[in-house]
Amino acid sequence: MSTTPPSPRYLELDALRGFAVMGILLMNIVGFSMPEMAYVSPAVYGGTDLPDTIVWALSYVFVDGKMRGLFTILFGASMMLVIERAQKNGEDPAKVHFSRMTWLAIFGLVHFFLLWAGDILFLYAAVGCIAYFLRNLTANDLIRRALLIFTLGFLGYTVMFGSLLYMQYQAGLPGASAAAIENVAEIVAGFDSSAATITGDIALHQSGFVAIFLDKIQNDLFGPFVLLTYNLAETLPLMMIGMALYRNGFITGQWTVEAYRSWAIRLTVIGTAIVTAIAIYLIAGGFEILRMVNASYAWNWPSQMLMTIGYAALLIWLIRTFRNASWVVRIAAVGRAAFSNYLGTSLLMTFLFYGWGLGLYGSVGRAELYLFVLAAWVLMLIWSQPWLIRFRYGPLEWLWRSLARQRAQPMRLS
Repeated sequence: MSTTPPSPRYLELDALRGFAVMGILLMNIVGFSMPEMAYVSPAVYGGTDLPDTIVWALSYVFVDGKMRGLFTILFGASMMLVIERAQKNGEDPAKVHFSRMTWLAIFGLVHFFLLWAGDILFLYAAVGCIAYFLRNLTANDLIRRALLIFTLGFLGYTVMFGSLLYMQYQAGLPGASAAAIENVAEIVAGFDSSAATITGDIALHQSGFVAIFLDKIQNDLFGPFVLLTYNLAETLPLMMIGMALYRNGFITGQWTVEAYRSWAIRLTVIGTAIVTAIAIYLIAGGFEILRMVNASYAWNWPSQMLMTIGYAALLIWLIRTFRNASWVVRIAAVGRAAFSNYLGTSLLMTFLFYGWGLGLYGSVGRAELYLFVLAAWVLMLIWSQPWLIRFRYGPLEWLWRSLARQRAQPMRLS
């Protein structure tokens, strides 16, 4: 067995990844347990009574998109770290990187078709292949180009989804043609799932494994590629920002505590103010479906970008301040095993909610779902640290690394 010591680790990067993989479950829990459009609007499914509305609002303002954004930034930073270490070890960085991305894409496709349609691994693998060719840009160039791509994507989606609101406005004017009114009604019906559609979705997910798998093959065969097409203009800039924040030392804790605190307060406050105003507008409008679609797919982009970076600064500030605390060490262990925890969470949640397991899909209220999140967090914190005291990698991290390097990696710590 090799006695080569593991590469040095950055506590900030590991703990940030731990926060992100735990936080992303706050965002995904609705997707595991309810029809897809319930994520966009509580009025579609999940309820709009006071507790459920409060839970939706807290999630929309503080969680939705931000945890995925943080995960994406960390992926870009980790990609740079792997490339840098490959170069230092005399390896071909392109071979190391593209081998990792190929196997990550395979893991993502398996995850999508056999477990959960909300997979992001295939998306990251594909975008990671593009991001590799930007690795030699300076931090400032990466940020400038990322913001340009992000702005173009935001404007494009704002115009695209905003046009639906304009069509709705035109159809509501006196003298609107029957064709215009019918066209808008069809658009609304496409987003606002009917009772029959919701009933069918619940029946499907409460059925067996084979039925769910065959439905994906028949009706969502190109789902991973659709997700890639839609998310490219958001995911690539965030990944590039992660690469830049690795280059300038932000993500590895090399800035001053005062700088992290300053950026955390400014970006988080501004982003929160923007998205809170949107949430109030949506609630006041009775969760009208086309407003909800615009808010979920376009209007939230600026606040998500600001809050994602603000959260990163805030969390690094906390990690730096409490770096010797046991809870920081445990969360860092969760981050070191983030791949195992991410896929393990999908396995656990689909078992709880899908028909091949306990079949709770569609039967748990939105507010009550977060008890399942809390339980999953406890499991992550319980197993990750003891495992990593004995082993170099999480189980799926070891498998991914071994497949990418085409040989079994040393697992046990000497």
